[in-house]
Amino acid sequence: MKPVEARRCVRDARTAAVMLAAVAMLLGCLVNCGCQKKDSSPGTPVQFIRTASGIEMALISAGDFLMGSDRGDEDEKPAHRVHVSGFCMDKFAVTQKSFEALMGTNPSKFKGPDKPVERISWLAAVKYCNMRSLKEGLHPCYDTETMACDFEADGYRLPTEAEWEYACRAGSTTDYSFGNDPALLREYGWFKENSGEATNPVGQKQPNAWGLHDMHGNVSEWCNDFYAQDAYQRSGGVDPRGPATGEKRVLRGGNWRSEASGCRSSARSAESPGFADVCFGYETYGFRCVRKAAPDAGKQGP
Repeated sequence: MKPVEARRCVRDARTAAVMLAAVAMLLGCLVNCGCQKKDSSPGTPVQFIRTASGIEMALISAGDFLMGSDRGDEDEKPAHRVHVSGFCMDKFAVTQKSFEALMGTNPSKFKGPDKPVERISWLAAVKYCNMRSLKEGLHPCYDTETMACDFEADGYRLPTEAEWEYACRAGSTTDYSFGNDPALLREYGWFKENSGEATNPVGQKQPNAWGLHDMHGNVSEWCNDFYAQDAYQRSGGVDPRGPATGEKRVLRGGNWRSEASGCRSSARSAESPGFADVCFGYETYGFRCVRKAAPDAGKQGP
């Protein structure tokens, strides 16, 4: 080989090596550095906002999802298609610090400013929603006499059962927002096996794909809906709001003393809104708030 040709081969080899190294660095960044294309799965929150009260909320876009589970308990059947309009939801369950600052009292058994407030009845939860609305100059959603909810008001309210499950699933179709393996629940929620028989501060476990924490376990969360075991036989369509009447209100998400199965995305429970039986379970009841989203929040869904 002539000297000129030899030098050319060396130069070409060096160029190829540099290019290969650059490709390797790019691949390494994509895999390890968080530079990969962000998940564009439907329903990803557009953004997080901070309210006038200083509480962080996720703006969740409208979308369709399959509510319930044909593999679950009888009151979870049948699985049915639902459309949910856009809304904002608290990133965390309402904490004792937030509740006490607004209501002047803390009924919780397991004290701690960053722990979820518990020993909360449905009635106490909606009163907090109204007070939070008034504090921020918004229109309260609940009639103080009938406790009927005005869904057109711009204030705070409890989520419908459909909104709650849509937010919990975060685009998933599995038993949990993270898949079907209950062994992974330890990474996402506080339940019987890891809670220490008490609530724990919010936000310590991994969030779901939409950035919401503690949707599985810690405290069971009140929903606006009346409970009926056969509600899903008549449910579906756009923004379902549950039965018109009932003796109990829906609770979702499981809690610190639930088995893993009770923390599934589709698992349902219920209680009297004023605690007909205050000797059972009420130290497991908490809540988080929602409110209407702006009309241009976008449309997403599987």
